[in-house]
Amino acid sequence: MKTKIAYTKPSITQLEIDYVLDAVTHGWGEQCYKYIERFEAEFCRYLGTEFAIATSSCTGALHMGLAALGIGSGDEVILADTNWIASVAPVTYLGATPVFVDILPDSWCINPQAVEQAVTAKTKAIIAVHLYGNLCDMPALKAIADKHGIALVEDAAEALGSEYHGEKAGSMATFGVFSFHGTKTMTTGEGGIFVTRDADLYEKVLTLSNHGRMRGQTKQFWPDELGFKYKMSNVQAALGCAQLERIEELVSAKRDVFARYCHLLTQFSDIQLNPEPAGVINSAWMPTAVFSKDTGIGQQQLLDAFREQDIDARVFFWPLSSLNMFAVSHKGKQHTPISYDICTRAINLPSYVGMTDEEIQRVSDVVVNLLQCRRVSRG
Repeated sequence: MKTKIAYTKPSITQLEIDYVLDAVTHGWGEQCYKYIERFEAEFCRYLGTEFAIATSSCTGALHMGLAALGIGSGDEVILADTNWIASVAPVTYLGATPVFVDILPDSWCINPQAVEQAVTAKTKAIIAVHLYGNLCDMPALKAIADKHGIALVEDAAEALGSEYHGEKAGSMATFGVFSFHGTKTMTTGEGGIFVTRDADLYEKVLTLSNHGRMRGQTKQFWPDELGFKYKMSNVQAALGCAQLERIEELVSAKRDVFARYCHLLTQFSDIQLNPEPAGVINSAWMPTAVFSKDTGIGQQQLLDAFREQDIDARVFFWPLSSLNMFAVSHKGKQHTPISYDICTRAINLPSYVGMTDEEIQRVSDVVVNLLQCRRVSRG
């Protein structure tokens, strides 16, 4: 009997167990920040940034970063319509207005030309989300941000390990954020991190992250401003330290899974997989197959086919403007047609460290059988 194939799961070894056990046993009192501080320092070294603040979630990291930029009511923030709600929620927390623009048909990331057209006097930031490990066109977005004097933010929640001409995802903008949810390439169970090279911005976020208490404040229980509670726990950071020691192994393993999918599926011209342009390393967090319109293969058909073979698969993100909470205030389908089109004929393929060749073949067989059946039916 075939075992169920999960779409993702973490890779946990004895190293992670040992670090977490040490944190649980000894990481209290004066040692309660030991692994947090170590994790932040080691993440900076890996990414090549000066400052990092470990957080309880990527959403919290993004919230604090936007707040530190002074974004609030009356301001606009531009991001792609194709995204998970976590990328836009912090914008609404601050009372700002999200402005959704369309995606590029090849990378499924934000379209710089659409961004340029959407900039107004109210625009304060662009959020560039590296979808599924694919990289946004950062040089083009940087040029727009510099031209208009606005912040460029990298949501690299899904792109740990991706690189653009030697620069790591999350290190190329005003600030970057990452997720360490259990589905991600490396995990702390739940968790995230804020990173930047801007010392002043770092100090603002550091204050916000500690209930508004400034670093160096000696008056006990005295907040200097109203802040947040988005701190990562020492136990989570211990898990993160172990995972970070293995990061090259984890990213390489994810890329190996993707390479296997490419070997089995790129011979079919009716399928588009995650792109990897020259000079780019795609960390391939979530291998994705987009079927051509000519196949007539849609989302529900894909889900049903995988379910029949006891394989988990994820749908492509819905356009944010299609959600009830945003539908009234945005133009929707006519404004972002590519976002509305691709999600109807795409599927995220299972991918995790330790996935066997046999499991990858089983997943690929579902895709191939669908294509072959479609060709037969079309005669």
